[in-house]
Amino acid sequence: MLKTIRRVLAVVFWLGITLLFLDFTGTVQPFLGWMAKLQFLPSVLARHIVSIVLVLAVTLLLGRIYCSVVCPLGVMQDFFAWIGRWRVFRKNKKARLANKYSHSKEKKWLRLGVLALFIVMLLAGFHAGVVLLAPYSAYGRIVASLLQVIYIDLNNLLARWSEANDNFLFYQVEPHQNPLLLTLVAAVTAVVLFVLAFMHGRTYCNTICPVGTTLGYLSKFSWKKMRVDESKCIKCGLCEKNCKAACIKVEKGQPVLFDYSRCVACGDCEHVCGKGAIAFSTREKQADGASLSAPSGSDLSRRSFLAVTGTAVAAATLRAQEKTTDGGLAIIEEKKLPTRKTPLTPPGSLSAANLQAHCTACQLCIANCPNGVLRPSTDMEHFLQPEMQYDQGYCRPECTRCADVCPTGAIRPITRVEKTAIQIGHAVWVKENCLPVADQQRCGSCARHCPAQAIQMVPIDRGIKQNPDDKQWYDSDGNWMNPDEMLMIPVVNSEKCIGCGECEHLCPARPFSAIYVEGHETHREI
Repeated sequence: MLKTIRRVLAVVFWLGITLLFLDFTGTVQPFLGWMAKLQFLPSVLARHIVSIVLVLAVTLLLGRIYCSVVCPLGVMQDFFAWIGRWRVFRKNKKARLANKYSHSKEKKWLRLGVLALFIVMLLAGFHAGVVLLAPYSAYGRIVASLLQVIYIDLNNLLARWSEANDNFLFYQVEPHQNPLLLTLVAAVTAVVLFVLAFMHGRTYCNTICPVGTTLGYLSKFSWKKMRVDESKCIKCGLCEKNCKAACIKVEKGQPVLFDYSRCVACGDCEHVCGKGAIAFSTREKQADGASLSAPSGSDLSRRSFLAVTGTAVAAATLRAQEKTTDGGLAIIEEKKLPTRKTPLTPPGSLSAANLQAHCTACQLCIANCPNGVLRPSTDMEHFLQPEMQYDQGYCRPECTRCADVCPTGAIRPITRVEKTAIQIGHAVWVKENCLPVADQQRCGSCARHCPAQAIQMVPIDRGIKQNPDDKQWYDSDGNWMNPDEMLMIPVVNSEKCIGCGECEHLCPARPFSAIYVEGHETHREI
């Protein structure tokens, strides 16, 4: 029964979180967004007290249920392990169950070493190391960079088919332009996890994952555990052979030993036991000292573990290309991205420092950005965290999707009204790139499309002045000038500009825009 319930809940959580990354319409977020906010590390970084207390309380009551139900990376490893077991089972059809696993001694030095390293990197602000070890972020990168591309391709196929049949239920979407580095990191992570889980079960969870280590040692004190009735146990070893956590040791003439710091309460051992000797219960039926997790001189004491956990929590809190045609008629030279002195961070992130301190680079905001503005940074200081680029689109004032989906508090929730008053940067005019200057052509695209009305067009000829009374333009001799016939250049009011990037995106100058947005280290309100 435990195994069935656990599997159903695990599938529900896994599908829900996966849909959060795949869905580009924003339909799923209002209903399933709480699943992302329940992830342990994002909850700690966002200081979601309710989520943190809930996860810790469930762990103290039921053990590492979180790792086998709530964590999408853990559920994915269970699936990979199931593939490995199925393969072995097919080799011997007459065998009742696959002889796949065996007990392995806990690699405590590695588990605690990685956890300590994780805490140090968190305190030191070494973001690249933190995001590579965070389990939720690792899963997010895999889905956002590998699976979402397939998902969008399938959607576009359905859209083309439905349009051909005068049905507009689906619409075509431009895939996100992920850097090669993100795809490479995600692919390597997926391959390593597959190999480890395929061959040895939950190796990553029980040796590398800092969240698994933290909750694992806490689960040693859980109220309900997998327990063995020695009076029924015949020492057949089926539980050990089917434990993907390799935490059960069976020896003739000795009590069955459980390492509760690695047990994820999956229920596999209870399911395969033909004698009903194993049960998920609160009563201890084993002989004294029958648990591998019993304290010893070399084991981590409860006091020291709680100190390590407290330190960790305290530390954490502080494929498409660009469009190259215009309506399919004229070839347009590809735009090149400007070099910004200060990266642009999304509205709601407050500052570059706040984003860096709280973001786990899970890619959820990037995967949900409907305008293709957010991109993973390849800078090691902000490794794979979101930054804004305006070659594919601009940050629409009415869109708050990234703030709505962020589970860590790196991008705070904001309203549409609040967003229009947040200045994330300001536009900068580049004279030599501007069409009226470079090619003597009239333009004004930036001023026409600026939603904040922060750009005004003025004559390139400084002898032409505007009369403040009638707002008309006159030359030095007092002759009226037709504004539709004059060459005019933009002037930016940096106090009104919010840095949305619409001017940069729609600027027709190639290869570099004649106007681009420079970011602000700390966002301002206008």
